[in-house]
Amino acid sequence: MNVSQSQWILSGFGDEISPDPEVQIAVLQALGATHIEVRSAWGTNIVDLTDEELARLDGILREHGMGVSAIASPIGKVDVAEPVEYEVGRLARAIRAAEVLGARYIRIFSFYRAEDQTPEDIRDAVMERMTALADLAAASGVILVHENEKEIYGDTPERVLDIIETVGSPALRVAWDSANFVQVGVKPFTSAYASLRPHLEYFQVKDARSADGAVMPAGEGDGELAETIAALREDGFEGFFSLEPHLANAHHLGGFSGPFAFGVAGRAFGRVLAEAGVTAQ
Repeated sequence: MNVSQSQWILSGFGDEISPDPEVQIAVLQALGATHIEVRSAWGTNIVDLTDEELARLDGILREHGMGVSAIASPIGKVDVAEPVEYEVGRLARAIRAAEVLGARYIRIFSFYRAEDQTPEDIRDAVMERMTALADLAAASGVILVHENEKEIYGDTPERVLDIIETVGSPALRVAWDSANFVQVGVKPFTSAYASLRPHLEYFQVKDARSADGAVMPAGEGDGELAETIAALREDGFEGFFSLEPHLANAHHLGGFSGPFAFGVAGRAFGRVLAEAGVTAQ
């Protein structure tokens, strides 16, 4: 497919900029983004927003002509010992947010384990929970995108593929995060692209340095972003590229950059795209 025929859409994690959705939108639009990925607003996680708060947020987004690329939920970012029903219930709240805000995608994870457990020890429990989540998503008309967060079951390419193939649902796809792969000792393009590309639906823009795992602006780390973007261009990929810089602070449920550092990250990714001959809109 010719590059000019592909649709690459720029988005970003608004709460990496500010707790205030108005500030989030202003910075993203200054970078040329037409969409936002919603993880929290006014300091409250997306699955904890009330219906009134969701309606207020929807009104602000509509007023500024901002679309929502995904609901960046924390689903699956808990110990696998939690009952299946716990995360299924929270996913219902994320689905409600997706309905109100007009989002097709919901980001999820594949569970932490106890210190004395191996990934193999929790595999069956993970698959049971991921299947239940995918079933609810399919019934609700949304698509779950699994992020390869470090220290969850699906933090390596092999285990991400295991989840996708075992669950076998069109409602469960891959959200690619180069930095997270680097932080678990994986060369993203070299070791993961070929196997995961058929399932890749959503791209989170973050880079990292392999020497110490430090998060870097796009193209300045070892995440092989240039190679990955070039391959996606040749493959005719269409979809969202969501800025998630983590340049000022990272924590269990996400990260923060602030307006200035977020702008640095956005411009760095713009350079990566320009060098690949790609324009995101």
